[in-house]
Amino acid sequence: MHVLTGFLGSGKTTLLNRWLKDPALAGTAVLINEFGEIGLDHQLVDSLNGTPILLANGCVCCAIRDDLKEAILRLEARRLVGEIPAYSRILLETTGIADPAPILATLLNDPELRHHVRPGLVVTTVDAVNAGTDLHLRREAAQQVAAADVLVLTKTDLAPSAALQTLTLPLETMNPEAEILPASDAKATLLLRGDSRAGMGSARHRSGQESPHADSHEAASVHAHELPYRATGVFIDEVLDWTSFGLWLSMLLHVHGRRVLRVKGLLRIEGNDTPVIINGVQHLLYPPYHLPTWPDEDRRSRLVFITDGLDPAVIKDSLQVFNRAAQRLRLAADSVP
Repeated sequence: MHVLTGFLGSGKTTLLNRWLKDPALAGTAVLINEFGEIGLDHQLVDSLNGTPILLANGCVCCAIRDDLKEAILRLEARRLVGEIPAYSRILLETTGIADPAPILATLLNDPELRHHVRPGLVVTTVDAVNAGTDLHLRREAAQQVAAADVLVLTKTDLAPSAALQTLTLPLETMNPEAEILPASDAKATLLLRGDSRAGMGSARHRSGQESPHADSHEAASVHAHELPYRATGVFIDEVLDWTSFGLWLSMLLHVHGRRVLRVKGLLRIEGNDTPVIINGVQHLLYPPYHLPTWPDEDRRSRLVFITDGLDPAVIKDSLQVFNRAAQRLRLAADSVP
C-alpha cells in the first residue's frame, strides 16, 4: 500500500490523475480521503477499474483512522468474492492536512492488516511556490515531508529558479533520505519500484514503532483536535453568473487569502451545459476548466473551502449577498425595453 500525501493544493490529485492514465498501474485500487463536508476529489479523479472509494470525511490520521482499516478489509473482502477486479497494490491519497505517521503506524502495527497489506512508498508532493511559507507555518506540511520516501516538486514552472534552489536545502535537511524529483520525472513506474520493497525501515522509525521518544497514539491525539482548520461546503441552487461569481471570489481571496487555504468548486454557470471546475490555494486561482459531463444527477454548484481561523459563516453570507445582487441585476436587465 502506497501513500500519496502533500499539503493543501500541492498537486496530489493532478499527479494521481496522471498516474492512473499509465497502463503500468493496471491492477491498482485507489482510496481517497477528503477533509470537508462535500467530497469532490472522487469526482475529479479519472478512476481505474471503477470509482475510487471515498472514505468518511475527516482527517485520515485521526478522526477516521479506524475507517481506513475497515476500508482496506472491505476492499479485500470484495476482491476475494469477485465483486471488484483483482488488484496488486493500494494507493491512498490523503487529505492535505494529514500526518502520514499514524497511517504508517496502523499498517505496521495492526496484526490483522499485516496479513493483507504491507507499506510501500510514501510520496509527498511539495508546492514549489508556497512550500517555503507552508513549511514554516504549517506543521502538517513539515510532517508530510519528514515521512516521505520520495518528494515530488510541483509547480516548478511557476517558481523562480532561485526559489527552487532555496527550497531544496530545507527539504534535504528535514529528510536527507528522501529522493527529490520534479513532477515531470515522477512517473507511475515509481510505485512499481516500491512494490518490491520489504517493508519501510525509515517509515517504521518515523511512525514511532522503534523510537523511544515518540508514541504514535499520543502524536495522533495531539494532532487531532487542536487544528485551526475548518472545512465548509456550500451548495448553490441558482445558476451562477460567471462575472459576478468571479468578482466575489476574487474579493474574498484578496481580503482573506492567507486564511483560505484551499477552495475547490464544481459550478453550474449560465450559458454552459457542462460544469466548470475551479481550484485555488490561498491568493492563487488556477485557470478554470470544463468537465465533459456532470459527474452525477445533481446539477447544483458546490464549493468546498478549507480555512484557517476564518468563520465559514462569513463565506456563506457574503456569497448569498452577491447572488442576490446578481439576480437583481439580471432582472433589471431583462426589464429594459
